[in-house]
Amino acid sequence: MERGDLTDAEWERLKPFLPVSNGRCGRWRDHRQVIDGVLHRVRTGVQWRDLPERFGPWKTVYERHRLWSAEDTWERSLGEVQAAADAAGEVDWDVAVDSTVVRAHQHAAGARADPPPVLASKGADGAEHQPETSWESLVARLVEVVQEARAWAARGAGSPASST
Repeated sequence: MERGDLTDAEWERLKPFLPVSNGRCGRWRDHRQVIDGVLHRVRTGVQWRDLPERFGPWKTVYERHRLWSAEDTWERSLGEVQAAADAAGEVDWDVAVDSTVVRAHQHAAGARADPPPVLASKGADGAEHQPETSWESLVARLVEVVQEARAWAARGAGSPASST
């Protein structure tokens, strides 16, 4: 296992939600190896043909990603993993909103009457960073793949059909 690949815990949590081979098309290459290839491509932006050999043939990784994107397998897997994580009580559904998303009312402009509060220094005993659980890590990875699949579908919908 190399940097960026699915951990054993992530793989065990994702495996039940993946499709199984129907037996008509022959044996499928290992899902974990192919998913690691897709994650590598999403993370690095490398061209399909330039995928490292450890992920198997690039065309296999490409075709599986294309098939699962068309069948909404990525979206469905993300939803199922999120539901399982929520059922296990490991998802924090807090929403963060900042000024880039919500615009202030025109009358909200003006100077503050009180000085801003003094923030504690980084070394102070404040709220420590919680380590990311395998659920959170897996959900974050699947969100990246789903976003890439959606962008891919959007580009395909806007381009003219080719006959080659």
